[in-house]
Amino acid sequence: MAGSTLPGRPGNLTADQEARLKELWTATLTVFGVQAEGKPEVVKDSLSVPQAGNSDPTTKKKKSGLFRRHKDDDDEGAPTSQEDKYGQSKEFQQVLATENPENLRRAFWSMVKHDHPDGLLLRFLRARKWDVHNALVMLIATMNWRMKEVHVDDDVMKNGEAQAVIDSTSSNAAVKKEGLDFLAQLRLGKSFLHGMDKAGRPMCFVRVRLHKQGEQSETSLERYTVYTIETARLLLSPPVDTAAIVFDMTGFSMANMDYSPVKFMIKCFEANYPESLGVVLVHKSPWIFHSIWKIIKGWLDPVVASKVHFTQNLEELEQFIEKSRIIKELGGDDPFEYRYVEPRDGENERLSDEGTRQRLLDERASVVKEYEAMTHEWTVNSQDGTTLQQKRNDLAERLRSGYWQLDPYVRARSIYDRLGLIGESGIIRYYDEVAAPNADRKHGIKSTEHGADDVD
Repeated sequence: MAGSTLPGRPGNLTADQEARLKELWTATLTVFGVQAEGKPEVVKDSLSVPQAGNSDPTTKKKKSGLFRRHKDDDDEGAPTSQEDKYGQSKEFQQVLATENPENLRRAFWSMVKHDHPDGLLLRFLRARKWDVHNALVMLIATMNWRMKEVHVDDDVMKNGEAQAVIDSTSSNAAVKKEGLDFLAQLRLGKSFLHGMDKAGRPMCFVRVRLHKQGEQSETSLERYTVYTIETARLLLSPPVDTAAIVFDMTGFSMANMDYSPVKFMIKCFEANYPESLGVVLVHKSPWIFHSIWKIIKGWLDPVVASKVHFTQNLEELEQFIEKSRIIKELGGDDPFEYRYVEPRDGENERLSDEGTRQRLLDERASVVKEYEAMTHEWTVNSQDGTTLQQKRNDLAERLRSGYWQLDPYVRARSIYDRLGLIGESGIIRYYDEVAAPNADRKHGIKSTEHGADDVD
């Protein structure tokens, strides 16, 4: 399974899915202010769609333009209340009316990182059942969330753990608390990334017993959640494009239950990181959690809920993870023990090298422009699709390799860089025979490089 490209991904699309991808690219480039030839007026007119719940069911109008429904669609209009439970349709309209298109464009290409741009757009299409308009709504709302609400790339990832250390000594009490609260979660190992499941997905272990309601601020909990998800994204390499989460419920009590961070995590995966969860394993949950699960399940999208599995013992856990890769504290053979390695002096020196950073950003911007131009040609030229797609894939590979050159100039080093899990040039060492400097343990299974052959 880990070695084959799943349906609906780059390189494995039906004709209809490719057509929807082209439509979404056309709409996305229009929103970003990238001049499109052909039918720009039709595209612009199509961006104005009724809000969810505002359409009159007695007067169904035939949609025209870019977001017309296909014959096999069940209904017409805006997203259903279930699809838009986070109010993204309203947010979409507000963003279009007030936001500079170039800012949205920058936010998108910043989110792409080492991913194939098609792969990112396809996540939104799959999450919205290939409805182009609903996918665009979700995409633009996510870009707004990243740059305005959470500041993913210009704060959370750029400043990272080292800034939290600085903040933890601040004379400002509020700043100091946020820094200490963020670091406390890292030092505890409340959650951590390690290893792969049977499908080759990177795993995030969450030790629920280490969370106590009120011990850390809500802001620091959310920042830590986003930080972990974003770091996990760096570990993904085609054909693997989702992660596994293992909630270790050993020793769980009601003192560990906290609904607010659970709701935030659900929103992240459903609204802002679509199609990123491969499987969720709830391990050794006690009977008192059963009633809690009924509440949580009611908040989940049915597709997300279907990915949740309960395991009670090692044998059940082995259905998803090889015993050699199950950490010892869960009864497996992997001797890994989480220990936090503090930020080191000078590890983020390249963040201060403005000249090199700008040069690499300029190079990336040039490739992005080429990719956008080639994508536009691909969307309007039906005669030479295969050749154009190959050119787009070549450009996607340049973006991938270019990102890893840029990475140390825009992202602060993390514990996973210090442990050697994330290496230079995008080499990911899940289990490596040679430990990183000052790392505590040695492991010997697999090293994965995000290389040219990974691009579909």
